[in-house]
Amino acid sequence: MTVSSDEGLWIRRYHPAPDARRQLVCLPHAGGSASFFHPVSARLSSVAEVLAVQYPGRQDRRDETGPSDLATMADLVYGALREHLRARPTALFGHSMGATLAFEVTRRFEADGGQLSRLFVSGRRAPSRYRDERVHLMEDDGILEELKNLAGTESSLLGDEEIQRLILPALRSDYTAIETYRCEPGAAVEAPVTVLTGDSDPKTSLDEAEDWRHHTKGDFDLRVFPGGHFYLGPRASDVIGLLREHLNAGV
Repeated sequence: MTVSSDEGLWIRRYHPAPDARRQLVCLPHAGGSASFFHPVSARLSSVAEVLAVQYPGRQDRRDETGPSDLATMADLVYGALREHLRARPTALFGHSMGATLAFEVTRRFEADGGQLSRLFVSGRRAPSRYRDERVHLMEDDGILEELKNLAGTESSLLGDEEIQRLILPALRSDYTAIETYRCEPGAAVEAPVTVLTGDSDPKTSLDEAEDWRHHTKGDFDLRVFPGGHFYLGPRASDVIGLLREHLNAGV
């Protein structure tokens, strides 16, 4: 593992708002990058500063080799975010792998005496709900086919050999991390949790999404949107509206 501790590599501010009273920290999906949240940052800049996390092994960090276990990744992300989380009221938003990672980062923050305003988890089943998934063991073509099936990446990009070469190492590492993750029995956060899910997501059933309620000691809210695993694209306005509502209300 070769990972920089340079905070500037981990955190992206596409629309800096140092005087904003609140902030939203966003963690992307497996194989995803901070730029996935650029539209979120643009549309929420009037109510909060958005910090997007850039994992190792992609885009300008492609020369780094990130960890292939989620606990280590959570330690690294929390290390980069620690002081920012304490600076002002903060909510976390994570999609897919990023949802589980956000949960683990929240656990670390709370163990360190911190408190979030809310944890938003999207497109991911509850940490205690296990499926025997083995995408990380597939050949390269199998991993790319998995992405096509989830409709998270344009097929034209997946057919480009250079793009494949750049994203596959990070993809395999991310899939290894999330598929080998095991939640500590009884793990729960103090922060209120809002779960967002697509009603036809093959990776998360409504029952699996509902079980997030057992992982918070605070309020629980489940929001179901039309769509699959990447429902976020076509439902962006609804999701951003929900985030704006909570940020404006301060919860």
